[in-house]
Amino acid sequence: MSDTLTADVIGQRVEVNGEHATVRFAGVVPPVAGPWLGVEWDNPERGKHDGSHEGTVYFQCRHPTGGSFIRPNKVNFGTDFLTAIKNRYVLEDGPEEDRKEQIVTIGNKPVETIGFDSIMKQQSQLSKLQEVSLRNCAVSCAGEKGGVAEGCPNIRKVDLSKNLLSSWDEVIHIADQLRHLEVLNVSENKLKFPSGSVLTGTLSALKVLVLNQTGITWAEVLRCAMGCPGLEELYLESNNIFISERPTDVLQTVKLLDLSSNQLIDENQLYLIAHLPRLEQLILSDIGISSLHFPDAGIGCKTSLFPSLKYLVVNDNQISQWSFFNELDKLPSLRALSCLRNPLTKEDKEAETARLLIIASIGQLKTLNKCEILPEERRRAELDYRKAFGNEWKQAGGHKDPDKNRLSEEFLTAHPRYQFLCLKYGAPEEWELKTQQPLMLKNQLLTLKIKYPHQLDQKVLEKQLPGSMTIQKVKGLLSRLLKVPVSDLLLSYESPQKPGVEIELENDLKSLQFYSVENGDCLLVRW
Repeated sequence: MSDTLTADVIGQRVEVNGEHATVRFAGVVPPVAGPWLGVEWDNPERGKHDGSHEGTVYFQCRHPTGGSFIRPNKVNFGTDFLTAIKNRYVLEDGPEEDRKEQIVTIGNKPVETIGFDSIMKQQSQLSKLQEVSLRNCAVSCAGEKGGVAEGCPNIRKVDLSKNLLSSWDEVIHIADQLRHLEVLNVSENKLKFPSGSVLTGTLSALKVLVLNQTGITWAEVLRCAMGCPGLEELYLESNNIFISERPTDVLQTVKLLDLSSNQLIDENQLYLIAHLPRLEQLILSDIGISSLHFPDAGIGCKTSLFPSLKYLVVNDNQISQWSFFNELDKLPSLRALSCLRNPLTKEDKEAETARLLIIASIGQLKTLNKCEILPEERRRAELDYRKAFGNEWKQAGGHKDPDKNRLSEEFLTAHPRYQFLCLKYGAPEEWELKTQQPLMLKNQLLTLKIKYPHQLDQKVLEKQLPGSMTIQKVKGLLSRLLKVPVSDLLLSYESPQKPGVEIELENDLKSLQFYSVENGDCLLVRW
């Protein structure tokens, strides 16, 4: 840039040696002669001061070392959208092809051209582009009016993240020329958003909008959304958003909403977005949430909030109470949940126990932490849950005869699905309540008898095996004892409480605990 400055540079985004900043001042800084730019760095460690020099405040910074004075000729004010695309996507012709002459007719006169083929080829290349990535390409503006629409009219997907765009209006100047634009990413641009209303229909074809780390507020989100009537996915990660009002006439078509890493969001604010009619996926990772309640739904009932929500992500939060998952069972459409790295779920040694408890707590769940819940796993989780809290159920007034049940409100609140599980599998038997359940002691040793139905001459063994031991490892142990290849062994077991009922141990990767093998049970080994 030249040393000539104008007032309109204030607020513009710039790049200096790979670092991004915002211009806060343009003018003279005595006693040194010549024009200066005062910039506030995105990375405050890059600066030297707070916008002051020798006692005079020229501009203000949010950080005491966030500012610097720089000569204008050291600053990159960026490039326009179309130039950036040409720099990145247009293939350069060789010098011989540039010198080719061609005769074309303009009006009635033949005109000799040089490089005409090259120009046509560039235009053809641009017009075919449908997906464009200009991340970190110093794009600062749309450029000449109508140039984008004429040069690359078929673009459907644009990544403009980490550029030098300074305002939402400039984004609109670009996007408004792309009639087919469906996906727009302007993350990591520090944008000034409009304070007034935005004309509806501006981005009528847009389906996906990514505004991560742009500094946008919730009120600005709603204003921008007015121009995106068909929006389906909205990403707002890391913006310090506080949800201040309920969307009424906007965001009604949104199916996915990402609010990750917005630490100001709490449970009460989530109620404001709970009536979005088409919201199917809600991402709430790293917002610090610890509880969630649906006060409109009692025990065993479904909430009217989040009516379409199928997939919820609450990774990296502060969830430490099982009541959180009891509440999720009230969501009528919930089918998938991700809740990694929370106090209740982040201990590796308790990961399987936590998974089973969550499955048992949310009846309609089909996928947990991106792993499908198979019918046999759900059955095992619900049976273990029923056994594990059987004594508590009995002490709280539970009875095998439903007509004699007098369960306390406290128990029903802590275990809202327990009554349903009793109806599904039957109330726990007395012998079940006397056994310490594997769900609560994952690695307990099980004392098991080992019999060989087809080798009656083999002596019955008694072994202590950990409940977490896989069927594959059990087969390996038996193979060494019996001198029989692992591949020839077939395992099943029976319980003395249910004589004659034999359960096959068919999945080598599952544990004894998975199949609900308990103390005193008998392993049946065939080959």
